[in-house]
This record gives sequence, C-alpha cells and structure tokens, in this order.
Amino acid sequence: MADKKKNNNKKIDIVNESYLQTVFRRFKHHRLAAVSLVILIILGAAALFAPFIAPHDPNEIVGPFSGAPSKEFWLGTDQIGRDVLSRLLYAMRISLLVGIMATLISTVIGVILGLIAGYFGGAADMVIMRFTDMVMSFPYILLVLVAASIFKPGLWSIILILGFVDWPGIARLVRGNVLNLRETNFIKSNLVAGMPLSHILFSEILPNTVAPILVYATSVLALSMLDEAALSFLGMGVQPPTASLGNMLNGAESLTVLTKQPWLWVPPGVLIIVLVMAINFVGDALRDALDPNSR
Repeated sequence: MADKKKNNNKKIDIVNESYLQTVFRRFKHHRLAAVSLVILIILGAAALFAPFIAPHDPNEIVGPFSGAPSKEFWLGTDQIGRDVLSRLLYAMRISLLVGIMATLISTVIGVILGLIAGYFGGAADMVIMRFTDMVMSFPYILLVLVAASIFKPGLWSIILILGFVDWPGIARLVRGNVLNLRETNFIKSNLVAGMPLSHILFSEILPNTVAPILVYATSVLALSMLDEAALSFLGMGVQPPTASLGNMLNGAESLTVLTKQPWLWVPPGVLIIVLVMAINFVGDALRDALDPNSR
C-alpha cells in the first residue's frame, strides 16, 4: 500500500510540474548527455578563464623547442618553445567563440527568413525558398572553402563565413513549423482580434518554434567548430600566432611530429572530439526532452 501511495504521489507531481521541469526531468534520464553537459561547462569555464588559469602566455617562448611533457610543462612545448597547455586553453576559447557566434548569426538569419516565408507565403515564400535551395545545392565544404579563399583569413572572417553559410537548414525548419502554426485556432483568433503582426510572429509563433531551433542549433554549433578546425588546419582560418585547435593540428602534417611528438597533436585532436561529441549528445537529449510526444 505504501509503494502504491508513493507511486500515486509521484504521478501527481509529474502532472503538476511545469514545462521546464518536465524538460529537465526528461533530460536527466539521458545519463550520457548529463555527463556531456558537465564536461561542456567545465571546458567552457576553462576557456573563459584561460587568462587566469593558463600557466604561461600562449605566444611567449618559455621552454625548449618541441620539449616533451614534464613537471613544468604538463603537455610539453611546441616547435618554437611555447607552452602547449596554455595554447590549448586559448585555442579552445577561439573554437568555442567561432562556434557560438557562427551559430547565433546563422540562427538569426534562418529564423527571420523562415518566419517571413512561412507566414506570408506567396511570392515571398517562393523567392526565399528558391534562394535557400540554391545555397543548399552547392556542396557545403566547397562553398566554405571558396568563401574562405575569397576573404582575408582571420577570426571574424571565419565567423561571418560560417554564419552566412549555415542558415538554410534553420530557415527550412522554421518555415515548416510556421506553415503548421499559422493554421491553428490560436493564431487565427489573434488575427481576428486585430493583434499586430510583430506580436503574432514573435510572441505567438516564434516561442512555439524555439524547441526545434534549439535542437538544430546544437548540430550547427558542432559543425561550425569542426569547420573552423578544418579551415585553420589548411591555413585558411585563424592565423598564427593566435592559437586555435585547427592550427595547432597543422604541425601534425610532419611525419616526425606524428610519430615522435604526439603531445603536439593528440591534445587538440582529443579536445575537438570531446567537444563535438558532448555537444551532439546534449543535442540528442534536448530533442527527446523537448518532444511533446516523449514519455
């Protein structure tokens, strides 16, 4: 009887919980995602406070050339004597900045175009969607490489390139949701009541589209970080002496580094893998937690 009463109380608590509490409860069931979130918080804090916790200036020559890991230099030194651990902390900062800013830019562009196309339809929908289809018809990596070769390599160039290339998927996602929402009774009642367009779009439709946008944005964030690393590795992204995970891997082109100096390429390579996998796990858990049909 006690167990039955306890189960009934638990069911009542679930019924009475708010939407955010429901999302949080569902998210906690994904143990791998919860661990990934903790890892992201720790790594994000390390990147944010890099100037305070880095043992050395990332661009200062402080040790021997290509020195192996030691008590003084935990991850060794690079080819010109800079501390690898310090550069890794600052490189993670750059990679996260590129990923977050590029995701914000692409999300804003995609949401605005998706709202316009889905709500107004007609000629606006046709023009926006045909332009979206045209952008998506180009091979993604080729489009990024061409844009990177046209503009001067640098941090903000990469952020803007990735931001203006990653928006089509979000635009199509938002348009599809808006097409469904604009036919619902609560939107039609707002139209009949004479509510302003800005209220309908940003206070009624957009909040009901946030969940899929958040899930999709996590994949864009991971992809942007991978793209930055690839472009920097090829010498078309963040330029030395500024450290990024991609240009730290650039030294791995040498067979000597690959075989005899793993401390120069294993830490940035592992960090890229950990960051991208953690972001993807969190995105998968968010998708399930925000799904209204999920139990």
